[in-house]
Amino acid sequence: MPTGRKGRRQQPRQDWTPLNMERLASLPRTVERRGVNYQVAHLSGSTKSYTCPGCHHEIAPGTPHIVAWPSDDGFAPFGLETGPAERRHWHTRCWD
Repeated sequence: MPTGRKGRRQQPRQDWTPLNMERLASLPRTVERRGVNYQVAHLSGSTKSYTCPGCHHEIAPGTPHIVAWPSDDGFAPFGLETGPAERRHWHTRCWD
């Protein structure tokens, strides 16, 4: 039997934050280029400088860029076995 009381609608949480798509972009994905599968991750920046293998110019610290390494021939998904030695930091434009 109903009690006659009306339920209150639940208020949305005030501490909710939208999903940060940039954080998802930093997860490695498999991309095929010239018949080779690469694990590719987008970085928002770094504390070191790197040399881009595409243009041979410096990637300055703090510059968003791409890290790619081959995932074929027994490489672990996140490059844990021999992947770190094969990782290359690319300007986003050079990788594209």
